[in-house]
Amino acid sequence: MDSQPGTLQFRIDAIWYGRHPLTPLLLPLSWLYRLGLACRRFMYAAGILPVCRLAAPVIVVGNLTVGGTGKTPLVMWLARYLQSRAYRPGIISRGYGGAPRQQVRRVEPDSDPELVGDEPVLLAQRTGCPVAVSPDRARAAQALLQQADCDILVSDDGLQHTSLARDIEIVVIDGVRRFGNRRCVPAGPLREPVERLHTVDLVVANGNAAADEFPMEYASLPVRSLDGKQERELAGFRGQTVHAVAAIGNPGRFFSMLRQKGINIEEHAFPDHYGFRRSDLEFGDRAAVLMTEKDAVKCRRFELENTWCVPVDVKMPEDFERAILLLLEKVKHGQEPA
Repeated sequence: MDSQPGTLQFRIDAIWYGRHPLTPLLLPLSWLYRLGLACRRFMYAAGILPVCRLAAPVIVVGNLTVGGTGKTPLVMWLARYLQSRAYRPGIISRGYGGAPRQQVRRVEPDSDPELVGDEPVLLAQRTGCPVAVSPDRARAAQALLQQADCDILVSDDGLQHTSLARDIEIVVIDGVRRFGNRRCVPAGPLREPVERLHTVDLVVANGNAAADEFPMEYASLPVRSLDGKQERELAGFRGQTVHAVAAIGNPGRFFSMLRQKGINIEEHAFPDHYGFRRSDLEFGDRAAVLMTEKDAVKCRRFELENTWCVPVDVKMPEDFERAILLLLEKVKHGQEPA
């Protein structure tokens, strides 16, 4: 990996996903974090802190670890699947990477990602669903129900945002890195202890899936130039050396996918939700630049030549579709999902 702004994340990953001498020193902070988490959950369960329950069903797609596991691509798939079953989904998100403001913002396909975040813009572009962002997901959900024609809500992330009641919880895990050293932050990558998986409805593995997990696979689509004027197959870069740019939670997954296609890459990893400058993408040669779809929504304004977006779709098994429908039927009839 070259000396890009992602170097700090590389060092953190060395602690979280390996054996590192700093881990024992961070354990007391990890224990304090777990204590605070338990107290907060108790206050919500006891009614000390209010929980907002909405008239429409709420599906939360989240994870247990810090960083990307593939939640947003699954939210895209889920929104389109719900549409195919005659639902009218709306999508809510915190809007990571956008301006830190408390009010609810509606997101359009042409919204500025610096204001609303990169992932919400991508969701609006790829699904056609109404999208709203706010640090308070309950407010974003209420706004969508009031302003848009929605009968079901999907939350991109927010598993730990317990002030919003949810009917179905889906956790996405990294099938390769799994849970690292199984410690909570800051000693490890976990937002919640692994035992939290016992209380969610469905577990999806991005990559290698265990027996009780649903496998999620990526399928690459034709790549598009950032100006939208050209389209070609990703295989057309086979044997070439390109610059691979990724500002996502796990850049290695993107780099690995390109290598599996026979493409020689120079890695340029940036922190998740990084705010790109034009100079970040000027490498002083004529080699093509390939980037994730999430990064492309922030970089189109630079109008760089020979720079390409690599979109992906998600493939889910039929038994996952059946599980979703069964859970929704239980919600419809007022039953608690198992």
